[in-house]
Amino acid sequence: MRNKIVAGNWKMNTTVTEGIALAEAIVARMDSVPAGVSLVVAPPFTHLTAVAKVLAGSPVALSAQNCADQPKGAYTGEVSAAMLKDAGCRYTILGHSERREYYGETSEKLVRKMALAFENGLKVIFCVGEKLEERQEGRHFDVVQTQIAEVLFGLSPEEMANIVIAYEPVWAIGTGVTATSEQAQEIHAFIRRTLAAHFGEAVAEATTILYGGSCKPSNAKELFACPDIDGGLIGGASLKADDFIAIAMSF
Repeated sequence: MRNKIVAGNWKMNTTVTEGIALAEAIVARMDSVPAGVSLVVAPPFTHLTAVAKVLAGSPVALSAQNCADQPKGAYTGEVSAAMLKDAGCRYTILGHSERREYYGETSEKLVRKMALAFENGLKVIFCVGEKLEERQEGRHFDVVQTQIAEVLFGLSPEEMANIVIAYEPVWAIGTGVTATSEQAQEIHAFIRRTLAAHFGEAVAEATTILYGGSCKPSNAKELFACPDIDGGLIGGASLKADDFIAIAMSF
């Protein structure tokens, strides 16, 4: 059985005080989450140590939203993988479409970031996905395959055990538009076939693949019923504890 994961990406939202309250509300509702479903929350960097204290002793894992591509040094404004591990993180998100689009993150940079994450004992939620025009032009499979090949194909099967893939149709992030369950399943299955062709069936079948594109309580059950969708990377709906827990209860 693959790990079922619901991860909340808070993005640049909440103050530290609000983040602590949100984390406390999520921990307080954990009894409602089905057995076998893991929760991850990814607050802003400023919140990490405070939220780590709230999560201590709970099954909810802490994630960063990004990490630097250098181990340390004169890189003003950056946060290293070692710092994240020390702050209590178990995961970091890498390759989110907003990082790719707004901050020019390349596959080469993501390879460096991933290596540093692994060196510091972090698991990686690696994001892939196509833009609207790429889907309209029928290039979505090629785009996703290239993103996977350029960053993941250099990993060993053992390193792949520390990877969670999140498919995020860029055209559905924050727009309220969601891929249909058929569209989502189609590309999740394609991702798994891509992994199988390179790493073998065992790695492909063991890899958790999340859907990340306007997933909310009203559509999570239908999406999570798809055989190749193992959970969600949740944006806006993760900022309300009731919605986030409702999504986790959709399995």
